Amino acid sequence: MSPFLTTLGGGSVRGFGRGFQRIAAFGRVLYTWASSNAYGQLGVTGVNSTSAPIQVGFFDGNKIACGASHVLSIKTNGTLWAWGFNSQYGQLGLGDLTNRSSPVQVGALTTWAAIAGGHVHTLAITNTGTLWSCGWNDNGQLGLSNTTTQSSLTQVGALTNWLIAAGGYYHSAAIKTDGTLWAWGYNGEGQLGDGTVTERTSPVQVGALTTWQSVSCGDRFILAIENGKLYAWGRGTFGALGLGNTTNYSSPVQVGSLTNWKSVSCGAFHSLAIKTDGTLWAWGYNGIGGLGTGDSTNYSSPVQIGNLTTWDFVNARIYSSHAIKTNNTLWVWGQQAQNAVGVNADNTVPTQVGASTGWVSVATGEAHAAGISA
Repeated sequence: MSPFLTTLGGGSVRGFGRGFQRIAAFGRVLYTWASSNAYGQLGVTGVNSTSAPIQVGFFDGNKIACGASHVLSIKTNGTLWAWGFNSQYGQLGLGDLTNRSSPVQVGALTTWAAIAGGHVHTLAITNTGTLWSCGWNDNGQLGLSNTTTQSSLTQVGALTNWLIAAGGYYHSAAIKTDGTLWAWGYNGEGQLGDGTVTERTSPVQVGALTTWQSVSCGDRFILAIENGKLYAWGRGTFGALGLGNTTNYSSPVQVGSLTNWKSVSCGAFHSLAIKTDGTLWAWGYNGIGGLGTGDSTNYSSPVQIGNLTTWDFVNARIYSSHAIKTNNTLWVWGQQAQNAVGVNADNTVPTQVGASTGWVSVATGEAHAAGISA
């Protein structure tokens, strides 16, 4: 691994080679970068912005998620931590409306297994299958059968079979252990996939399939994979659904006929996906290069990015994109100013961040990103 200059409190150290691995032996190392640290989303005090990853203390992050201006992480010991913007909606789940500029533990549980950041709300699942939420709730996106904003994590119903969660701008989705898919919140463009445009304040099942594998929420649309097939529904602006048009759909529609989709991620107006053959595909809004196609043309159907077959993980947000290859290198493209991408320029094609080969996960917000390196 090549070194990163890592800021720790007021000083700095270099971690590299076996020394870097020694730190990682206590857990996975968390890094952040941002074009703005106005709300403390870097998790490091005394830094206004940075285009290079900086280490968040000796925080041993295991899982990471970002909202618009907040960050969530589960440590290797199963505790949940949060920081960043909190002053209006309480999306950090700390029971108050105070922003945090460094990680703060959320409650005392050591059983957190999955997290998701919506625009200004949070979803979390324990290893016993209970689903929890907090933050902004004007459209019922917390799934609590009401529209009351919550500053503390509150359990969604009493079920213990939740497995995967995804947060959108004004809506949420989740998959249960039985393979069923559920959605709730704002539904004006049909993004809940229940065949209506009726807002739901509690989870409603999407169709009757029991083989859903993954789900991602964008700005009023959803993409999900079922048995290797990719489905899309909700707002079709800019072609973000990948269905060859800009039409809204209130029920899942298959994207093409292929059955080899591996993972998918929704940005605000664009989408990214990886096939089982390791190829990377993108579609939707591309005015600032967020698709990685080397141009600024919008595409309403999936377009392959380059010809590599080594892509492993993608994360899209607003006008930029992040991806990790099978060799654990981190790549970014799109607008740097709106959504910090780890480099000091906009890029219309994937560009590597540093030379590290230890990246295992990445998540992005509006003007910040966070990643975990092993």
